[in-house]
Amino acid sequence: MISTRGRYAIRVMIDLAENGRDGFIPLKEIAERQGISKKYLEILVRELVSGGLVAGASGKGGGYRLLRKPEEYPIGEIIELMEGSLSTVACLADGAAPCPRAAACETLPLWEEYNRLTHDFFYGRNLSELLRKQGE
Repeated sequence: MISTRGRYAIRVMIDLAENGRDGFIPLKEIAERQGISKKYLEILVRELVSGGLVAGASGKGGGYRLLRKPEEYPIGEIIELMEGSLSTVACLADGAAPCPRAAACETLPLWEEYNRLTHDFFYGRNLSELLRKQGE
C-alpha cells in the first residue's frame, strides 16, 4: 500500500510542475493549494531535495522547484524515494538474499510477473502525464 508520504510527494511534484515555471515556489503556497500541513510538507520536501528530485532555496524568493522537466520524472522514482522498494514480495527486492526455495517455488513466477507489472506501471508513467490528466 502506498502511504500518504508517496501520494503527497506526487501531489507536491505536480504542484511544482504546474506552478514553478517562474522559479522557486514557497512551501506555504504549496501547502495552501494542496490542503496539506506545511509542517508535514517540510518533512516530505526535505526527502525530495536529498533524493535529487527538487531543489530548495531559503530566504526571500526561496522555496522549491523541479530539477528536471516533468516528463523526466517517472512516478515510480518518486514513490520509491518516499516509500522504498516497489517489490511486491521480499524475495524479489533489490539486494535480497537468494531464496533457498526459489528453484522449487511454485508461486515465484506469479510474484515475478506481479512485480514486473507493478514496476512497469509506475515507471511507465511520468509526471507530465498526470499534468495532462489534471487539465482534462
